[in-house]
Amino acid sequence: MNDVDARMDRLRRAARYRYQQLVESEIERGSLDPDEVREERRLLKAADVAAHARAQIEEAERRGVFEGNPYHGKPLPGLDGQHDPDWWIKSKIEREDIRGIAPPALALRTEDAELDDHLDALSVESDVRDVLVDFNARVKEARRQLLGGPPVVTPMRDVDSELQAWRERREARMASAARAAEQALAGARPRRWWRRRS
Repeated sequence: MNDVDARMDRLRRAARYRYQQLVESEIERGSLDPDEVREERRLLKAADVAAHARAQIEEAERRGVFEGNPYHGKPLPGLDGQHDPDWWIKSKIEREDIRGIAPPALALRTEDAELDDHLDALSVESDVRDVLVDFNARVKEARRQLLGGPPVVTPMRDVDSELQAWRERREARMASAARAAEQALAGARPRRWWRRRS
């Protein structure tokens, strides 16, 4: 703390002491309501705490404590005004990519979002059909159970339309791979320049 800060701190404490003495004498005379005084003191303490917090943050910024912090200068996530009592477990599950322990509704939502990529990794149509039938059976079973937790809003997949979409995506991938192979082959062919002999 430099000399100016120390002097300002002494002045603040002296002003606070004089104010408290004045308020107490006014309460004794009966010209001030004790409830109003209590509320005013609470507000003054809150202002002091806020000023102290701001000073501590500014000092930490000067020292470079916040450098490398991914949230420096950005709003903190999860401060949207809505309180979720399970925020900590949801963030841990998401951060550490924990699977298999979430309630069925959350697990099925996650699986539904990743299902197309999982299907695209399969190469046999019967395997795709088996995965879709199994997924629909688990969605149906989760809707029947009344275990509590969030409601199951994951839609069931229409097997025939999903198979058709899988075939179209597969054909598009195969055509794209064939075009890439042709371009690579065309680029790899050596060009021959014939010279005339004179």
